[in-house]
Amino acid sequence: MEAILTENAPKPIGPYSQAIRVGRTLYCSGQIPLDAKSGEIVSGDVSAQTLKVMENLGEVLKAAGAGFGQIVKTTIFLKNMGDFPKVNEVYGKYFQSTPPARATVEVARLPKDVLVEIDCIAELS
Repeated sequence: MEAILTENAPKPIGPYSQAIRVGRTLYCSGQIPLDAKSGEIVSGDVSAQTLKVMENLGEVLKAAGAGFGQIVKTTIFLKNMGDFPKVNEVYGKYFQSTPPARATVEVARLPKDVLVEIDCIAELS
């Protein structure tokens, strides 16, 4: 088991790793729309927040030598299921072919009161 840590994604705000590699599987912790440099939540609507979440996931994947094409499963946590179409629009741009399996759930509250959080599992080469 190997912990993955990059300065290009937000530092964990609790006792967890950005990602854990076990063999050829990478388990990425949920990312929120937190700017890694400023430590602040990005401003804007759910589309802007989703874009930042995907950028953060991309940095964690990159640190492990992976990319979006290697993601096999994601979970999207939404504060409001009514935001699903906007999140889908941004999210879909990262998976042009063979999108991963996915679950999407509405939750009562997310860390730092953000609108969206996404985690993933990827298969490494």
